[in-house]
Amino acid sequence: MRLKDRRAFSKPEVMIIPMIDIMFFLLVFFMLSTLYMVDLKTIPVNMPKVQNAQSQTNVNYLVTMKADGTLYLENKLIDEDTLLQGAKEKYEENNNFAVVIRADESIDYGKIMALLDKLKAIGITKFGLATETIVQKPQ
Repeated sequence: MRLKDRRAFSKPEVMIIPMIDIMFFLLVFFMLSTLYMVDLKTIPVNMPKVQNAQSQTNVNYLVTMKADGTLYLENKLIDEDTLLQGAKEKYEENNNFAVVIRADESIDYGKIMALLDKLKAIGITKFGLATETIVQKPQ
């Protein structure tokens, strides 16, 4: 029986390129999967649809106005006075305070402007009006 010489074995090599490919795949997978895990706490409304909208990421207050005029702060029903008082307190803490209004497309424009005017009266000047973006199909 012949024993194999230990020096005859080659040193094992680590193939780094396939590991990089796998790590990149996992990174992309987790990035894409977390996009679908974002749960916006909002009330469903039929917002106006536009093609050229900008997205705003630093939103402090997300206010929803339903067609009947009821107000929601994120997903909780709230009356106008409580909303304005809370917004005033938040604005005093942070001067970069921003309010985004998600209004139903069938709501009276005057109701939206009245709310914006009341928010402006307490000092808030950064507003946004939320819309749904129309996705165009390639031709």
